[in-house]
Amino acid sequence: MAIASHYNAKKVEDKWYDYWMKNNYFHSEVDEREPYTIVIPPPNVTGVLHMGHMLNNTIQDVLVRRARLKGFNACWVPGTDHASIATEAKVVAKLKAEGIEKNDLSREEFLQHAWEWTNKHGGIILQQLKKLGASCDWERTKFTMDDDMSASVIKVFVDLYEKGLIYRGYRMVNWDPQAKTTLSDEEVNYEERNGKLFYLKYKVDGTNDYLTIATTRPETILGDTAICINPNDERFAHLKGKKAIVPICNRTIPIIEDEYVDMEFGTGCLKVTPAHDENDKNLGEKHNLEVIDIFNDDATLNNYGLHYEGKDRFVVRAEIVEELEISGFLEKVEDYVNKVGTSERTGAVIEPKLSDQWFLKMKEMAQPAIEAVLGDDINLVPEKFLNTYRHWMENVRDWNISRQLWWGHQIPAYFYGTGKNDFVVAETLEKAVEKAREATGKTDLQASDLTQDKDALDTWFSSWLWPMSVFNGILEPENKEIEYYYPTNDLVTAPEILFFWVARMIMAGYEYRGERPFKNVYLTGIVRDKQRRKMSKSLGNSPDPLALIEQYGADGVRVGMLLSSPAGNDLMFDEDLCKQGSAFSNKIWNAFRLVQGWEISEEIEQPETARMAIDWYKAKFQKTIREIEDHYSKYRISDALMSTYKLIWDDYCSWFLEMVKPGYGEPMDARTYKEIITILEDNLKILHPFMPFVTEEIWQEITERTPEEALIIAKWPEEINFDEKIIKEFSHAAEVIAGVRKIRKDKNISFKNQIDLSVLNNENTSKTFDAVISKMGNISNLEYVTGSVDGALSFRVRSNEYFIPIVGAIDVEAEKQKIQEELSYTEGFLKSVDKKLSNERFVNNAPEKVVAIEKAKKADAEAKIEALKASLSSLN
Repeated sequence: MAIASHYNAKKVEDKWYDYWMKNNYFHSEVDEREPYTIVIPPPNVTGVLHMGHMLNNTIQDVLVRRARLKGFNACWVPGTDHASIATEAKVVAKLKAEGIEKNDLSREEFLQHAWEWTNKHGGIILQQLKKLGASCDWERTKFTMDDDMSASVIKVFVDLYEKGLIYRGYRMVNWDPQAKTTLSDEEVNYEERNGKLFYLKYKVDGTNDYLTIATTRPETILGDTAICINPNDERFAHLKGKKAIVPICNRTIPIIEDEYVDMEFGTGCLKVTPAHDENDKNLGEKHNLEVIDIFNDDATLNNYGLHYEGKDRFVVRAEIVEELEISGFLEKVEDYVNKVGTSERTGAVIEPKLSDQWFLKMKEMAQPAIEAVLGDDINLVPEKFLNTYRHWMENVRDWNISRQLWWGHQIPAYFYGTGKNDFVVAETLEKAVEKAREATGKTDLQASDLTQDKDALDTWFSSWLWPMSVFNGILEPENKEIEYYYPTNDLVTAPEILFFWVARMIMAGYEYRGERPFKNVYLTGIVRDKQRRKMSKSLGNSPDPLALIEQYGADGVRVGMLLSSPAGNDLMFDEDLCKQGSAFSNKIWNAFRLVQGWEISEEIEQPETARMAIDWYKAKFQKTIREIEDHYSKYRISDALMSTYKLIWDDYCSWFLEMVKPGYGEPMDARTYKEIITILEDNLKILHPFMPFVTEEIWQEITERTPEEALIIAKWPEEINFDEKIIKEFSHAAEVIAGVRKIRKDKNISFKNQIDLSVLNNENTSKTFDAVISKMGNISNLEYVTGSVDGALSFRVRSNEYFIPIVGAIDVEAEKQKIQEELSYTEGFLKSVDKKLSNERFVNNAPEKVVAIEKAKKADAEAKIEALKASLSSLN
């Protein structure tokens, strides 16, 4: 059957993905082979494929496909994350559009809607990954709220609580007023913003005096419960022991003293608002101050906001400043740049909020995770992230693990009374009843007497168990799968979740299995556009990955993304790279068509040129495969691709196939053809991890294969000794061939016409490739000479000189006329430059740079004239 003249990516990709799925190549079971395991960073169940996913999953697929070819039992576990905040926001928005408010629903009713939404939209991204060629073990697909995954999370919570590592505390937390939930410190982004510093006057009680404070948040004065001065500040000695009156609300508050106050900052007087600032909270506890929270959960003001009740905090800020100015309490306003915390999830400005929350102690758990990464147990690639990791881990704070959400794993704490500590923690309601009876002494206590904590756990509290829980390693810590597949080999993820996820997985791994969860962490860069902007929906600079695949093919897009993706450095995405990847697919396809189009003969001998070409390419292949292995070992995936790309495009397509190609209309000897096919198959093997579709298509076109002979499960080429000398010899020969071709092109000597070539072999170069030089230069006679050849065109390769006789090769008279015309033109040009440089006014008044340019033109013209005269002389 004739091979298609054009490579049809869409048709080929659908065909072979279905074939791989049908033959279950992606699935892994425990066996006698060495495992190679990757767990996917589970994308949000709300998500669709974006360019970051494309990069991350292409790299993972490259690694796992290579592992299969190298004989490992490759297992790539896919799955999705329930993404508490993001999913709940989507469901709330959907319900709102239908006229339903979340608050009007019971938890059970809301969760029913959330599951309906998840079942409809969840997993879309996994289906999209199949278009990319991702060879995940789809039978192992996990969701962080699968029954067994949820049970693992609850078991770990109970265990850590019983170990004293989880506790409930009334603490200042980061509050997201849009999502109406707490966030951990790592979920807050700090950005510099231009704001205002407001200087406000407070009347000193019982006097006509005023003191002035400076604040960026004038709306919070309604929650002030003290003014603080430094006891060493002589300016305010007269205020000691007195009270101040808060403007607008007219509340009388004490003036306290504490050395915490920076005498140099602001006015030296500090307003203390314990409910809305971490440092103020600490001062409040130290001085036993009242705590007044002025905000509702959505950051509107509550009844402490007086006539501003129900209004948004930023609206109140503008209005209260106006009221303060009218009332005479606003002294002045200055421009001020400060860092504002925003929610990583919603973008809302964070409010510090005092709240009862659940926390996990991190210091103790962090220690083995620090030692693992700073030692040799776990490698971060690139190493530049080591210091960041160490700094964060050594300064880690307790993890706020509770969220005021319904979608997620409900905290397994059950309250049996009204007291702050009237609760038990248990894996099930039945166990909670037993514990509550024991705690209270009430043997008749029933399940109906208990109330489960309404909060859900932070999403990361489930995903930190991912490498273990996907193999059921928490519920059944000695099952054969966790014993075989864990620890995993490589983790490919983004640097921005190094602490959210990677560090916490390491902690969990040492806590629950006493060993690392993975050996290597490959941290990819951020995909940016050509202007270095991070790709985002809001900027409209992020292409649709599926549209790119439709246009350039999955192989083309994979190559396009990897060509400019050095480990840990940002990728400047350019669609032209995908075009380049697509062109590479076509190049490989056309090279295969060329090979398949040759007529084969069993009767003819193998030419010397073909034998040399095969010996050279096999050596070059072996040298390249060592380069590739070195790049893989250092996770330089882009470099591994580039080495493969150059080998196949330059060495195989541009040189090797030309060297072995039979003469026009002539057949190829069978021995050479067999060697070419073997070489092609090895090329396909090392290219397959990067371009799985086009390689499988060509592999299956070469000859009829059984499912056991598919490329996806073929054997990676073996490394054998090779001849470095033949590579160097060919490198020299390639320069000679290029020199011959240049003269042919420059002098319009047809490539069909044979020419002679004389060699002045000054450096005693090997003659190994003379037959190849003769074939590829179409040389009728190649001879070695002891001196220069007169009346010949020449070129130099290192210290050797090569001469092509003019007689018969070119029209001498026409060439002389052409050189004479160029000489006359150049001499005229030199006269005009000389005239300009002999003009003293020009030389003295023109900028130095302009004069230098003219002098360079003069030197170039003189050198060219000399060369043209030499050429004319050789033709006479």
